[in-house]
Amino acid sequence: MDISIILAAGEGTRMKSKLPKVLHRICGRPILDYVIRASKNANIEKNYVIVGHGGDVVKESFKGTDVLFIHQPIGENYPYGTGYAVMQAIDYIYDNSNVVILYGDTPLITENTIKKLMEYHKDNKYDGTVLTAYVDDPTGYGRIVRDDKGQIMKIVEHKDASPEEIKIKEINSGIYCFKGKLLKDALSKIDNDNAQGEYYVTDVIKILKEEGHRVGAYLIDDSREIYGVNNRVQLAFCEKIMRKRINEGHMLEGVTIINPENTYIEPGVKIGRDSIIYPGAILVGDTTIGEDCIIGENTRIESSQIGNGVRIYSSTIEESIVGDGCRIGPYAHLRPNSRLGKNIRIGNFVEIKNSTIGDNSKAGHLAYVGDADVGKNVNIGCGVVFVNYDGHSKHRTLVEDNAFLGSNSNLVAPVVVREWGYVAAGSTITHEVERESLSIARARQVNKIGWVNEKGLKREK
Repeated sequence: MDISIILAAGEGTRMKSKLPKVLHRICGRPILDYVIRASKNANIEKNYVIVGHGGDVVKESFKGTDVLFIHQPIGENYPYGTGYAVMQAIDYIYDNSNVVILYGDTPLITENTIKKLMEYHKDNKYDGTVLTAYVDDPTGYGRIVRDDKGQIMKIVEHKDASPEEIKIKEINSGIYCFKGKLLKDALSKIDNDNAQGEYYVTDVIKILKEEGHRVGAYLIDDSREIYGVNNRVQLAFCEKIMRKRINEGHMLEGVTIINPENTYIEPGVKIGRDSIIYPGAILVGDTTIGEDCIIGENTRIESSQIGNGVRIYSSTIEESIVGDGCRIGPYAHLRPNSRLGKNIRIGNFVEIKNSTIGDNSKAGHLAYVGDADVGKNVNIGCGVVFVNYDGHSKHRTLVEDNAFLGSNSNLVAPVVVREWGYVAAGSTITHEVERESLSIARARQVNKIGWVNEKGLKREK
Protein backbone atom coordinates (compact mmCIF):
# COMPACT_ATOMS: atom_id res chain seq x y z
CA MET A 1 0.00 0.00 0.00
CA ASP A 2 1.16 3.52 -0.82
CA ILE A 3 0.58 6.16 1.87
CA SER A 4 1.50 9.79 2.32
CA ILE A 5 2.37 11.66 5.48
CA ILE A 6 1.83 15.38 5.01
CA LEU A 7 3.51 17.61 7.58
CA ALA A 8 1.34 20.59 8.46
CA ALA A 9 2.01 21.20 12.15
CA GLY A 10 4.09 24.39 11.83
CA GLU A 11 2.96 27.53 13.57
CA GLY A 12 3.63 29.76 10.56
CA THR A 13 4.61 32.80 12.61
CA ARG A 14 6.04 34.62 9.60
CA MET A 15 2.57 34.76 8.03
CA LYS A 16 1.59 37.08 10.91
CA SER A 17 -1.94 35.73 10.86
CA LYS A 18 -4.55 34.20 13.14
CA LEU A 19 -5.25 31.68 10.39
CA PRO A 20 -3.07 28.54 10.25
CA LYS A 21 -0.52 28.86 7.47
CA VAL A 22 -1.76 25.89 5.45
CA LEU A 23 -5.27 27.40 5.27
CA HIS A 24 -4.16 30.56 3.49
CA ARG A 25 -5.51 30.46 -0.02
CA ILE A 26 -3.97 30.28 -3.47
CA CYS A 27 -6.40 30.71 -6.36
CA GLY A 28 -9.27 30.18 -3.95
CA ARG A 29 -8.09 26.94 -2.34
CA PRO A 30 -6.17 26.36 0.90
CA ILE A 31 -2.45 25.68 0.43
CA LEU A 32 -2.86 22.27 2.05
CA ASP A 33 -5.64 21.32 -0.35
CA TYR A 34 -3.22 21.39 -3.30
CA VAL A 35 -0.86 18.98 -1.57
CA ILE A 36 -3.65 16.60 -0.62
CA ARG A 37 -5.08 16.63 -4.14
CA ALA A 38 -1.65 16.01 -5.69
CA SER A 39 -1.13 13.06 -3.37
CA LYS A 40 -4.54 11.55 -4.09
CA ASN A 41 -4.19 12.08 -7.84
CA ALA A 42 -0.86 10.25 -7.68
CA ASN A 43 -2.91 7.19 -6.63
CA ILE A 44 -1.76 7.23 -3.02
CA GLU A 45 -4.35 5.24 -1.12
CA LYS A 46 -4.04 6.65 2.38
CA ASN A 47 -3.24 10.26 3.22
CA TYR A 48 -2.33 11.34 6.75
CA VAL A 49 -1.91 14.99 7.74
CA ILE A 50 0.09 15.89 10.85
CA VAL A 51 -1.33 19.02 12.46
CA GLY A 52 -0.28 21.02 15.50
CA HIS A 53 -0.94 24.73 15.93
CA GLY A 54 -4.52 25.46 14.86
CA GLY A 55 -5.03 21.76 14.18
CA ASP A 56 -8.74 21.77 15.01
CA VAL A 57 -9.34 24.61 12.55
CA VAL A 58 -7.40 22.80 9.84
CA LYS A 59 -9.28 19.58 10.47
CA GLU A 60 -12.64 21.36 10.37
CA SER A 61 -11.74 22.92 7.01
CA PHE A 62 -11.42 19.45 5.49
CA LYS A 63 -14.45 17.96 7.19
CA GLY A 64 -16.11 15.32 5.07
CA THR A 65 -12.94 14.22 3.26
CA ASP A 66 -11.27 10.85 3.66
CA VAL A 67 -8.03 12.40 4.92
CA LEU A 68 -6.96 11.30 8.41
CA PHE A 69 -5.65 14.07 10.65
CA ILE A 70 -3.18 13.28 13.43
CA HIS A 71 -2.54 15.84 16.16
CA GLN A 72 1.09 16.40 17.09
CA PRO A 73 1.61 17.33 20.77
CA ILE A 74 2.98 20.84 21.08
CA GLY A 75 4.48 22.84 23.90
CA GLU A 76 7.71 23.31 25.80
CA ASN A 77 7.74 19.70 27.00
CA TYR A 78 7.68 18.26 23.49
CA PRO A 79 10.45 18.19 20.87
CA TYR A 80 10.00 19.50 17.36
CA GLY A 81 11.36 18.77 13.92
CA THR A 82 10.28 16.91 10.80
CA GLY A 83 11.33 13.57 12.28
CA TYR A 84 9.18 14.09 15.36
CA ALA A 85 6.21 15.02 13.16
CA VAL A 86 6.56 11.83 11.09
CA MET A 87 6.76 9.79 14.30
CA GLN A 88 3.16 10.77 15.07
CA ALA A 89 1.99 8.56 12.17
CA ILE A 90 4.14 5.55 13.04
CA ASP A 91 1.13 3.43 14.00
CA TYR A 92 -0.29 3.92 10.50
CA ILE A 93 2.83 2.86 8.61
CA TYR A 94 2.61 -0.71 7.34
CA ASP A 95 5.76 -2.78 6.95
CA ASN A 96 5.04 -3.47 3.28
CA SER A 97 3.99 0.08 2.44
CA ASN A 98 5.75 2.78 0.47
CA VAL A 99 5.60 6.04 2.40
CA VAL A 100 5.83 9.47 0.74
CA ILE A 101 6.60 12.38 3.04
CA LEU A 102 5.21 15.70 1.84
CA TYR A 103 4.79 19.21 3.25
CA GLY A 104 1.53 21.04 3.67
CA ASP A 105 3.05 24.40 2.72
CA THR A 106 4.31 23.38 -0.77
CA PRO A 107 1.23 23.94 -2.96
CA LEU A 108 3.11 23.76 -6.27
CA ILE A 109 4.01 20.07 -5.96
CA THR A 110 2.29 18.10 -8.73
CA GLU A 111 0.82 14.64 -8.93
CA ASN A 112 3.15 13.93 -11.86
CA THR A 113 6.23 14.57 -9.72
CA ILE A 114 4.93 12.41 -6.87
CA LYS A 115 4.19 9.59 -9.33
CA LYS A 116 7.65 9.84 -10.88
CA LEU A 117 9.31 9.85 -7.45
CA MET A 118 7.47 6.70 -6.44
CA GLU A 119 8.11 4.96 -9.76
CA TYR A 120 11.82 5.77 -9.50
CA HIS A 121 11.86 4.48 -5.93
CA LYS A 122 10.10 1.20 -6.81
CA ASP A 123 11.75 0.52 -10.19
CA ASN A 124 15.24 0.90 -8.71
CA LYS A 125 14.31 -1.06 -5.57
CA TYR A 126 15.56 1.71 -3.29
CA ASP A 127 14.93 1.59 0.44
CA GLY A 128 14.75 5.35 0.62
CA THR A 129 14.61 8.03 -2.07
CA VAL A 130 15.12 11.77 -1.77
CA LEU A 131 13.48 14.26 -4.11
CA THR A 132 16.20 16.74 -5.11
CA ALA A 133 16.39 19.90 -7.18
CA TYR A 134 18.96 22.17 -8.75
CA VAL A 135 18.68 25.82 -7.66
CA ASP A 136 20.74 28.87 -8.53
CA ASP A 137 21.01 29.95 -4.91
CA PRO A 138 21.16 26.93 -2.57
CA THR A 139 21.81 29.02 0.55
CA GLY A 140 20.16 27.45 3.58
CA TYR A 141 19.39 24.14 1.88
CA GLY A 142 20.92 20.77 2.63
CA ARG A 143 23.30 19.71 -0.17
CA ILE A 144 23.10 16.38 -1.98
CA VAL A 145 26.54 14.77 -2.08
CA ARG A 146 26.85 12.00 -4.68
CA ASP A 147 29.62 9.48 -5.30
CA ASP A 148 31.47 8.98 -8.59
CA LYS A 149 28.68 6.65 -9.77
CA GLY A 150 26.05 9.31 -9.17
CA GLN A 151 24.59 7.59 -6.14
CA ILE A 152 23.70 9.63 -3.08
CA MET A 153 26.35 9.52 -0.37
CA LYS A 154 24.90 11.91 2.17
CA ILE A 155 22.91 15.06 2.80
CA VAL A 156 24.95 17.87 4.31
CA GLU A 157 23.22 20.81 5.98
CA HIS A 158 24.38 24.20 4.77
CA LYS A 159 25.94 25.18 8.09
CA ASP A 160 27.91 21.91 8.17
CA ALA A 161 29.04 21.91 4.53
CA SER A 162 32.71 22.13 3.52
CA PRO A 163 33.87 24.81 1.04
CA GLU A 164 33.54 22.26 -1.78
CA GLU A 165 30.12 21.08 -0.62
CA ILE A 166 28.90 24.69 -0.39
CA LYS A 167 29.35 24.94 -4.17
CA ILE A 168 26.90 22.07 -4.81
CA LYS A 169 23.63 23.33 -6.24
CA GLU A 170 21.64 20.13 -5.94
CA ILE A 171 19.59 20.45 -2.79
CA ASN A 172 17.34 18.35 -0.60
CA SER A 173 13.67 19.20 -1.12
CA GLY A 174 12.65 17.53 2.15
CA ILE A 175 10.30 15.23 0.22
CA TYR A 176 11.04 11.50 0.47
CA CYS A 177 9.81 8.02 -0.31
CA PHE A 178 10.66 5.16 2.08
CA LYS A 179 9.89 1.51 2.55
CA GLY A 180 7.55 1.37 5.51
CA LYS A 181 9.40 -1.11 7.73
CA LEU A 182 12.78 0.57 7.30
CA LEU A 183 11.29 4.01 7.95
CA LYS A 184 9.80 2.83 11.24
CA ASP A 185 13.05 1.19 12.26
CA ALA A 186 15.09 4.32 11.46
CA LEU A 187 12.63 6.62 13.25
CA SER A 188 13.23 4.63 16.43
CA LYS A 189 16.95 5.35 16.14
CA ILE A 190 17.11 9.07 15.37
CA ASP A 191 17.87 11.51 18.18
CA ASN A 192 17.68 15.23 18.81
CA ASP A 193 21.32 15.69 19.73
CA ASN A 194 21.75 18.88 17.71
CA ALA A 195 21.82 22.62 18.20
CA GLN A 196 18.04 22.94 17.75
CA GLY A 197 17.18 19.93 19.89
CA GLU A 198 14.88 18.62 17.16
CA TYR A 199 14.35 15.32 15.35
CA TYR A 200 15.00 15.42 11.58
CA VAL A 201 13.92 13.12 8.75
CA THR A 202 17.31 13.68 7.12
CA ASP A 203 18.72 11.48 9.88
CA VAL A 204 16.67 8.60 8.50
CA ILE A 205 18.67 8.84 5.26
CA LYS A 206 21.90 8.82 7.26
CA ILE A 207 20.85 5.73 9.23
CA LEU A 208 19.77 3.84 6.10
CA LYS A 209 23.12 4.56 4.45
CA GLU A 210 25.08 3.51 7.53
CA GLU A 211 23.17 0.24 7.69
CA GLY A 212 23.95 -0.54 4.04
CA HIS A 213 20.49 0.08 2.60
CA ARG A 214 20.04 1.49 -0.92
CA VAL A 215 19.23 5.18 -1.03
CA GLY A 216 18.40 7.03 -4.24
CA ALA A 217 17.93 10.64 -5.28
CA TYR A 218 15.34 11.64 -7.86
CA LEU A 219 15.96 15.01 -9.53
CA ILE A 220 12.82 17.08 -10.05
CA ASP A 221 12.21 18.74 -13.42
CA ASP A 222 10.96 22.08 -12.11
CA SER A 223 12.48 23.26 -8.84
CA ARG A 224 9.58 25.67 -8.24
CA GLU A 225 7.42 22.72 -7.24
CA ILE A 226 9.22 22.42 -3.91
CA TYR A 227 8.82 26.11 -3.10
CA GLY A 228 7.41 26.51 0.41
CA VAL A 229 5.18 29.29 1.70
CA ASN A 230 6.37 30.97 4.90
CA ASN A 231 5.18 34.55 4.40
CA ARG A 232 2.78 36.62 2.29
CA VAL A 233 5.42 37.42 -0.32
CA GLN A 234 5.97 33.72 -0.96
CA LEU A 235 2.21 33.22 -0.98
CA ALA A 236 1.92 35.75 -3.82
CA PHE A 237 4.78 34.06 -5.69
CA CYS A 238 2.98 30.71 -5.60
CA GLU A 239 -0.31 32.38 -6.54
CA LYS A 240 1.28 33.80 -9.69
CA ILE A 241 2.68 30.43 -10.74
CA MET A 242 -0.59 28.64 -10.03
CA ARG A 243 -2.59 31.18 -12.03
CA LYS A 244 -0.19 30.71 -14.94
CA ARG A 245 -0.61 26.93 -14.78
CA ILE A 246 -4.39 27.18 -14.71
CA ASN A 247 -4.64 29.71 -17.53
CA GLU A 248 -2.19 27.88 -19.76
CA GLY A 249 -4.13 24.67 -19.17
CA HIS A 250 -7.30 26.30 -20.51
CA MET A 251 -5.50 27.83 -23.48
CA LEU A 252 -4.01 24.48 -24.44
CA GLU A 253 -7.55 23.07 -24.43
CA GLY A 254 -8.83 25.65 -26.92
CA VAL A 255 -9.81 28.68 -24.82
CA THR A 256 -8.59 32.15 -25.81
CA ILE A 257 -7.43 34.27 -22.88
CA ILE A 258 -6.59 37.73 -24.17
CA ASN A 259 -4.32 38.69 -21.28
CA PRO A 260 -3.50 35.71 -19.03
CA GLU A 261 -1.62 37.85 -16.52
CA ASN A 262 -4.75 39.90 -15.89
CA THR A 263 -7.24 37.02 -15.72
CA TYR A 264 -8.12 35.15 -12.53
CA ILE A 265 -9.47 31.61 -12.90
CA GLU A 266 -9.74 29.19 -10.01
CA PRO A 267 -8.77 25.53 -10.46
CA GLY A 268 -12.30 24.10 -10.38
CA VAL A 269 -13.55 26.19 -13.31
CA LYS A 270 -14.39 24.47 -16.62
CA ILE A 271 -14.43 26.39 -19.93
CA GLY A 272 -15.55 25.11 -23.34
CA ARG A 273 -13.60 25.44 -26.57
CA ASP A 274 -13.54 28.64 -28.61
CA SER A 275 -14.67 30.74 -25.69
CA ILE A 276 -12.84 34.05 -25.26
CA ILE A 277 -11.92 35.48 -21.87
CA TYR A 278 -11.12 39.21 -21.74
CA PRO A 279 -8.84 40.99 -19.24
CA GLY A 280 -10.09 41.49 -15.71
CA ALA A 281 -12.36 38.44 -15.74
CA ILE A 282 -12.69 36.59 -12.42
CA LEU A 283 -14.03 33.03 -12.65
CA VAL A 284 -14.32 31.26 -9.31
CA GLY A 285 -15.86 28.32 -7.50
CA ASP A 286 -17.78 25.55 -9.24
CA THR A 287 -18.23 27.43 -12.50
CA THR A 288 -18.79 25.91 -15.92
CA ILE A 289 -18.70 27.99 -19.10
CA GLY A 290 -19.82 26.50 -22.39
CA GLU A 291 -18.35 26.75 -25.87
CA ASP A 292 -18.20 29.88 -28.05
CA CYS A 293 -18.79 32.26 -25.15
CA ILE A 294 -17.41 35.75 -24.68
CA ILE A 295 -16.64 36.66 -21.08
CA GLY A 296 -16.02 40.38 -21.27
CA GLU A 297 -13.72 42.64 -19.33
CA ASN A 298 -14.12 42.90 -15.55
CA THR A 299 -16.78 40.20 -15.35
CA ARG A 300 -17.06 38.09 -12.19
CA ILE A 301 -18.71 34.66 -12.34
CA GLU A 302 -19.01 32.63 -9.15
CA SER A 303 -20.21 29.00 -8.95
CA SER A 304 -22.49 29.37 -11.95
CA GLN A 305 -23.36 27.37 -15.06
CA ILE A 306 -23.09 29.29 -18.34
CA GLY A 307 -24.42 27.76 -21.57
CA ASN A 308 -23.01 27.89 -25.10
CA GLY A 309 -22.71 31.07 -27.13
CA VAL A 310 -23.30 33.38 -24.16
CA ARG A 311 -22.00 36.97 -24.15
CA ILE A 312 -21.35 38.57 -20.75
CA TYR A 313 -19.88 42.07 -20.41
CA SER A 314 -18.67 43.75 -17.21
CA SER A 315 -21.22 41.97 -15.02
CA THR A 316 -21.48 39.85 -11.88
CA ILE A 317 -23.10 36.41 -11.79
CA GLU A 318 -23.41 34.44 -8.54
CA GLU A 319 -24.63 30.85 -8.11
CA SER A 320 -26.92 31.05 -11.12
CA ILE A 321 -27.70 29.29 -14.40
CA VAL A 322 -27.56 31.03 -17.77
CA GLY A 323 -28.92 29.30 -20.86
CA ASP A 324 -27.52 29.20 -24.39
CA GLY A 325 -27.33 32.36 -26.41
CA CYS A 326 -28.01 34.85 -23.62
CA ARG A 327 -26.63 38.40 -23.68
CA ILE A 328 -25.82 39.94 -20.31
CA GLY A 329 -24.52 43.38 -19.40
CA PRO A 330 -22.78 45.63 -19.15
CA TYR A 331 -23.20 46.18 -15.41
CA ALA A 332 -25.86 43.54 -14.82
CA HIS A 333 -26.02 41.51 -11.61
CA LEU A 334 -27.41 37.99 -11.31
CA ARG A 335 -27.67 37.19 -7.62
CA PRO A 336 -27.90 33.62 -6.27
CA ASN A 337 -30.50 31.21 -7.61
CA SER A 338 -31.25 33.05 -10.82
CA ARG A 339 -32.09 30.80 -13.75
CA LEU A 340 -32.18 32.18 -17.29
CA GLY A 341 -33.53 30.25 -20.26
CA LYS A 342 -32.19 30.60 -23.79
CA ASN A 343 -31.59 33.78 -25.82
CA ILE A 344 -32.43 36.16 -23.00
CA ARG A 345 -31.26 39.77 -22.95
CA ILE A 346 -30.32 41.25 -19.57
CA GLY A 347 -28.96 44.76 -20.07
CA ASN A 348 -27.42 47.70 -18.25
CA PHE A 349 -27.97 47.89 -14.49
CA VAL A 350 -30.49 45.06 -14.34
CA GLU A 351 -30.51 42.96 -11.19
CA ILE A 352 -32.00 39.45 -11.04
CA LYS A 353 -32.39 37.59 -7.74
CA ASN A 354 -33.88 34.17 -6.93
CA SER A 355 -35.88 34.20 -10.15
CA THR A 356 -36.48 32.19 -13.30
CA ILE A 357 -36.84 33.83 -16.70
CA GLY A 358 -38.07 31.98 -19.78
CA ASP A 359 -36.62 31.85 -23.29
CA ASN A 360 -36.41 35.01 -25.41
CA SER A 361 -37.46 37.39 -22.65
CA LYS A 362 -35.61 40.65 -22.10
CA ALA A 363 -34.92 43.28 -19.50
CA GLY A 364 -32.92 45.94 -21.30
CA HIS A 365 -31.99 48.33 -18.52
CA LEU A 366 -32.55 49.63 -15.01
CA ALA A 367 -34.83 46.90 -13.67
CA TYR A 368 -35.06 44.73 -10.56
CA VAL A 369 -36.49 41.21 -10.81
CA GLY A 370 -36.60 39.55 -7.40
CA ASP A 371 -38.37 36.35 -6.30
CA ALA A 372 -40.20 35.97 -9.59
CA ASP A 373 -41.14 33.39 -12.21
CA VAL A 374 -41.14 35.07 -15.60
CA GLY A 375 -42.31 33.24 -18.70
CA LYS A 376 -41.15 33.25 -22.30
CA ASN A 377 -41.10 36.27 -24.63
CA VAL A 378 -41.72 38.73 -21.80
CA ASN A 379 -40.65 42.36 -22.12
CA ILE A 380 -39.51 43.99 -18.89
CA GLY A 381 -39.30 47.72 -19.48
CA CYS A 382 -36.87 50.27 -18.12
CA GLY A 383 -37.30 50.98 -14.43
CA VAL A 384 -39.57 48.02 -13.69
CA VAL A 385 -39.39 46.86 -10.07
CA PHE A 386 -40.67 43.56 -8.72
CA VAL A 387 -41.63 44.65 -5.21
CA ASN A 388 -40.99 41.41 -3.34
CA TYR A 389 -40.53 42.46 0.30
CA ASP A 390 -43.23 43.78 2.63
CA GLY A 391 -40.87 44.54 5.52
CA HIS A 392 -41.32 41.11 7.08
CA SER A 393 -41.46 38.45 4.36
CA LYS A 394 -40.51 37.88 0.72
CA HIS A 395 -43.28 37.14 -1.79
CA ARG A 396 -43.16 35.82 -5.35
CA THR A 397 -44.49 37.29 -8.57
CA LEU A 398 -45.67 35.29 -11.58
CA VAL A 399 -45.47 36.78 -15.06
CA GLU A 400 -46.72 34.44 -17.77
CA ASP A 401 -45.62 34.09 -21.40
CA ASN A 402 -45.75 37.04 -23.82
CA ALA A 403 -46.57 39.61 -21.13
CA PHE A 404 -45.42 43.22 -21.49
CA LEU A 405 -44.35 45.27 -18.48
CA GLY A 406 -44.21 48.96 -19.33
CA SER A 407 -41.44 51.24 -18.16
CA ASN A 408 -41.33 52.41 -14.54
CA SER A 409 -44.04 50.01 -13.38
CA ASN A 410 -44.11 48.24 -10.01
CA LEU A 411 -45.40 44.72 -9.44
CA VAL A 412 -46.27 44.42 -5.74
CA ALA A 413 -45.97 40.75 -4.75
CA PRO A 414 -47.72 38.45 -4.40
CA VAL A 415 -49.25 39.21 -7.79
CA VAL A 416 -49.81 37.58 -11.19
CA VAL A 417 -49.65 38.94 -14.72
CA ARG A 418 -51.35 36.45 -17.02
CA GLU A 419 -50.35 35.45 -20.56
CA TRP A 420 -50.36 38.37 -23.02
CA GLY A 421 -51.15 40.73 -20.18
CA TYR A 422 -49.97 44.32 -20.63
CA VAL A 423 -49.01 46.71 -17.85
CA ALA A 424 -49.06 50.38 -18.76
CA ALA A 425 -45.97 52.45 -18.06
CA GLY A 426 -45.86 54.01 -14.62
CA SER A 427 -48.40 51.61 -13.11
CA THR A 428 -48.28 50.08 -9.65
CA ILE A 429 -49.88 46.64 -9.89
CA THR A 430 -51.38 45.12 -6.73
CA HIS A 431 -54.02 42.83 -8.28
CA GLU A 432 -53.95 40.16 -10.96
CA VAL A 433 -53.67 41.31 -14.57
CA GLU A 434 -55.95 39.07 -16.57
CA ARG A 435 -55.06 37.35 -19.84
CA GLU A 436 -54.84 39.68 -22.86
CA SER A 437 -55.75 42.66 -20.71
CA LEU A 438 -54.16 46.10 -20.33
CA SER A 439 -53.79 47.22 -16.75
CA ILE A 440 -53.44 50.91 -15.96
CA ALA A 441 -52.82 51.69 -12.31
CA ARG A 442 -51.84 55.33 -12.02
CA ALA A 443 -53.50 58.67 -11.20
CA ARG A 444 -55.26 60.40 -14.11
CA GLN A 445 -53.22 63.29 -15.53
CA VAL A 446 -54.61 66.74 -14.79
CA ASN A 447 -53.24 69.87 -16.56
CA LYS A 448 -53.96 73.19 -14.79
CA ILE A 449 -53.78 75.91 -17.41
CA GLY A 450 -52.07 79.16 -16.28
CA TRP A 451 -50.93 77.70 -12.95
CA VAL A 452 -47.35 79.02 -13.32
CA ASN A 453 -48.46 82.61 -13.78
CA GLU A 454 -50.98 82.32 -10.94
CA LYS A 455 -48.24 81.26 -8.58
CA GLY A 456 -45.83 83.91 -9.81
CA LEU A 457 -43.20 81.34 -10.67
CA LYS A 458 -42.21 82.68 -14.08
CA ARG A 459 -38.75 84.25 -14.06
CA GLU A 460 -37.18 86.69 -16.51
CA LYS A 461 -34.15 85.39 -18.40
